[in-house]
Amino acid sequence: MAWISLILAGVCEMFGVVMINKLHKDHNWQSFVLLLLGFGASFLFLAYAMETLPMGTAYAIWTGIGASGGALLGMILYGESKDWKRLVFISMVLSAAVGLKLVS
Repeated sequence: MAWISLILAGVCEMFGVVMINKLHKDHNWQSFVLLLLGFGASFLFLAYAMETLPMGTAYAIWTGIGASGGALLGMILYGESKDWKRLVFISMVLSAAVGLKLVS
């Protein structure tokens, strides 16, 4: 259950990052509330996962999901560069997260 919670924390982190971009563009209170909810849920799921998982592993995977997912969502939703080098490094981050799962 801790791993599922950690994945949900990463997904909520991605949502929060998208809401930061939306708030920057729209400047409305709905985006701000959604940003707070996204990051709040992310921290709650992370805290729950850290009751079982080692802090270093949980934090590394949480940030990996958030950073990789944020970069991918930027490419999909906002037309950011899809250069093959970016995709290679995103793959490396995700591979490292899978590696941490395998050794934990």
